[in-house]
Amino acid sequence: QVQLVESGGGSVQAGDSLRLSCAASMATFSVNTMAWFRQAPGKEREFVAAISWNGGRTYYADSVKGRFTISRDNAKNPVYLQMNSLKPEDTGIYYCALDRRAWRDYTSNPDITDFPYWGQGTQVTVSS
Repeated sequence: QVQLVESGGGSVQAGDSLRLSCAASMATFSVNTMAWFRQAPGKEREFVAAISWNGGRTYYADSVKGRFTISRDNAKNPVYLQMNSLKPEDTGIYYCALDRRAWRDYTSNPDITDFPYWGQGTQVTVSS
């Protein structure tokens, strides 16, 4: 069983930065894809960014391109989400998710159903 634990959320001002971390508390799989999703109050959970098992491939939602960076060193290390130039619309609960399958060459945003394993979420609040 895989357990994902997020950390690094908080309350910041618009234009500030935050770095989220996601660590697996149990043994992970040698090949996996990990992603960050977020959910704002009253809205559906939406995709933010995804990364391949070795960090070599990434995919971002248009809304965060150029501002957010997802990274990892390998399949067993934490996954990070560096968030710069934060905006009030970035406010929400940020979830880490894991897919046991290898990178799937996304051409559109992954769906939440693509990821069977989820963390409990960490709150990010950006005020104007």
